[in-house]
Amino acid sequence: MRHRRRGRKLGRNPKHQRALLRSLACNLLLSERDTDDDNAPKVKGRIVTTLAKAKEVRPFVERCITIARRTLDDQRRADDLLPDAEPQTDQWRSWRQSDDWQQWNQAVAPVLAARRRAIKLLGDKEAVRILFDDIAPRFEDRPGGYTRIMRLAQPRLGDGGQQAILEFVGVRDRISTASSEAPRFEDEAEVDSETEEAAAENDAENDAENDVENDAENDAADEASGEDQPQDSSEPDKD
Repeated sequence: MRHRRRGRKLGRNPKHQRALLRSLACNLLLSERDTDDDNAPKVKGRIVTTLAKAKEVRPFVERCITIARRTLDDQRRADDLLPDAEPQTDQWRSWRQSDDWQQWNQAVAPVLAARRRAIKLLGDKEAVRILFDDIAPRFEDRPGGYTRIMRLAQPRLGDGGQQAILEFVGVRDRISTASSEAPRFEDEAEVDSETEEAAAENDAENDAENDVENDAENDAADEASGEDQPQDSSEPDKD
């Protein structure tokens, strides 16, 4: 039974599973590199794989990014303690023997430990460099949710597997509007303006017809009231 045994086997043994996840994570990180060779990525920060592999590698990538994010404050504190002198100079040697070096060493120790942990997880120094120098500062104010998975409609050739895109967020995000109204186009706006003008004309015609009918009814009522009144009896009799 597989009670409390999470994860997908992906048709591989445990060692091959770890190697597959490490390879996919490194490919996603290396897609952010700047290169002009023939093996340059088509789209930065994106890989295409199967849906099951994308769901399995996503927590692994986000855990590595979280490890790098937690070292940003320590890295800035260590950079502030570095001297301006070049290495192996007299000023640098004097700083190396001072107490400032001890403070720098204590500040940079968590960063070094995190980099070693990331190298152990990923196994690629170039991917770790991109992770700590480029990816982690980008998501400094984001507490999780660094990647997204989007399913592709076209299945994979050969076996018809469900394909998906695994990419970093923040680059090709959808912009949501504040209101819930549907987007309007120029043609629809013109049609709506013409409809409003026609409705206004119809309302004006209806108001004019109602005024005419009301005037006619008032005239008829006045005539009827005049006929019902008695004649004046002050006139003398002809007899």
